[in-house]
Amino acid sequence: MPPKAKEPEDASVEFDLGRRELAKAERRLRILRAARDLIRETGDTDLSMRTLAQRADVSLSTPYNLFGSKRAVVLAVLEDVRDFGERFNRLKAANSIARIFAAHELAFGYYTRDPEFYRTLWRALLNTTGEDNTGLASQERLARTRAIWLGLVQGAAQDGYLRPDRSVDLVLRAMGQLTGGALLSWAMGSLATEALTASVGLGYALCLNGAATPAGTALLSERIAAYGQTLARVDRQSPDRSSETL
Repeated sequence: MPPKAKEPEDASVEFDLGRRELAKAERRLRILRAARDLIRETGDTDLSMRTLAQRADVSLSTPYNLFGSKRAVVLAVLEDVRDFGERFNRLKAANSIARIFAAHELAFGYYTRDPEFYRTLWRALLNTTGEDNTGLASQERLARTRAIWLGLVQGAAQDGYLRPDRSVDLVLRAMGQLTGGALLSWAMGSLATEALTASVGLGYALCLNGAATPAGTALLSERIAAYGQTLARVDRQSPDRSSETL
């Protein structure tokens, strides 16, 4: 029996709902663009919600309705990674180990290309004492990020570069802690932008090397040497600057 055709009234309701969702997404995008512009212009994330609403050409209540708080707006700006997903899907790499580091360099390229903007965001999120309980990343972003990195590390394991008796979850946990520590040091100014990508990349390589097969170790040794050379060059250029905490 053929499916019953939708009544005209049902189609009209669906059309109205779709149009409202599109309008909501467009207002959200305008607010994020306005917030980015204001942060760049002022170097401050203590945004006036009234100014933000005026810049985005929305009512004063709209930023609160769509985001909930000023801190949530800042967090959304940080999470707005623009074309990362599309660029990640286009990554070309010789093997699954190389793909891990290609993804790392793609992600950290956002920070190193626009360091003052992203440092401002990270400092605000680290120093905010608000009670909206948003943390440093939304649950949605954490889930997306974990899925990407889980796939990358599992791919290396499936290709025989990581030992099957080593826990992928533990490797990911160590890599995540390395990332957080490096970004904290960078945001607070103790880690130079020139050393950020190499510092985290070296940490990833050393961490993965602890779980690597001989084939994986051969590839990771190249990464360790390359990142080590970058850090040595940065150290020669800034001999008085050190990010070590041990």
